[in-house]
Amino acid sequence: MENRNWSMELTEDMSRLRTFFEHKLAEFCGSDPVNIPPRLWKSMTYSLQAGGKRIRPILCMKACEFFDLSLESCFPLALGLEIIHTASLVHDDLPSMDDDSLRRGMPTNHTVFGETLALLAGTSLFIYGLQIPLQQLPSQGFRPERVNSAVAALAIAAGPEGIHGGQTLDTDRQSQLDSDEFVWEIARFKTACLIRAALESGALLAGASKESLKTMSSFGTHLGLAFQIVDDILDVQSEASELGKTPGKDIIQKKRTFVSSFGLNSASELAVMESEKALKIAEKLGHEGLFFRQMALFLLERSH
Repeated sequence: MENRNWSMELTEDMSRLRTFFEHKLAEFCGSDPVNIPPRLWKSMTYSLQAGGKRIRPILCMKACEFFDLSLESCFPLALGLEIIHTASLVHDDLPSMDDDSLRRGMPTNHTVFGETLALLAGTSLFIYGLQIPLQQLPSQGFRPERVNSAVAALAIAAGPEGIHGGQTLDTDRQSQLDSDEFVWEIARFKTACLIRAALESGALLAGASKESLKTMSSFGTHLGLAFQIVDDILDVQSEASELGKTPGKDIIQKKRTFVSSFGLNSASELAVMESEKALKIAEKLGHEGLFFRQMALFLLERSH
């Protein structure tokens, strides 16, 4: 009963945050930017509105709330995170990368708009994910130094020290190493970095203390690693209808994953280990950090 209670509480809070985000996202995507070619905007917003768990903006908004910021004021930052995450998915699905035809239960961007436009949409989204918070956060009353610090965290996670570095390790054969540590390196770059940035950027925008920032950063890293391990497990255990993307691609492409490196049982144990680390760190946040402790357990139990 206790597990059911915390699960219901977390589900309700996540639903509240996701509902707010989806409403604001729909407004954003429904706008008609005069300086963006219509077809490019259509391709960009197609992937943005394709659904998904919205874990990264939810974590960002909750971190902002933890430090007493309003959802309205921090939305541009949360939006920037989801835009960058979506950009990485558009590129990840391209024929030159994973060559996938299904994402979030819908046809991938390049299968709808063609490879060229999908590439341009993905690149545009990476840049737009930084542009939007830089343009919109100052009007919410945030000081320039806080805006710059928060957006810098997104830029680091989006660039060669983050997602692009992780994608290189994941896809470039000459960059790959035959060691157990290598799969951890991929996960730190490709997945954990943006989940960590979701929490870090919220703390930075709020002007949190160095100790609080360190706690959020460390929590995000272990949460992100657990997320990636579970993702690798789901790739071999789930159906397309449940997963929202083509399962079994990692095996077909002979990718280095936690399952291929350690086996299914050991990978499950590693996911528990990383979730427990995240849980222990979240305890430093006190009673107000209950959401983050629950999130560590929620991501471990997810099915898609």
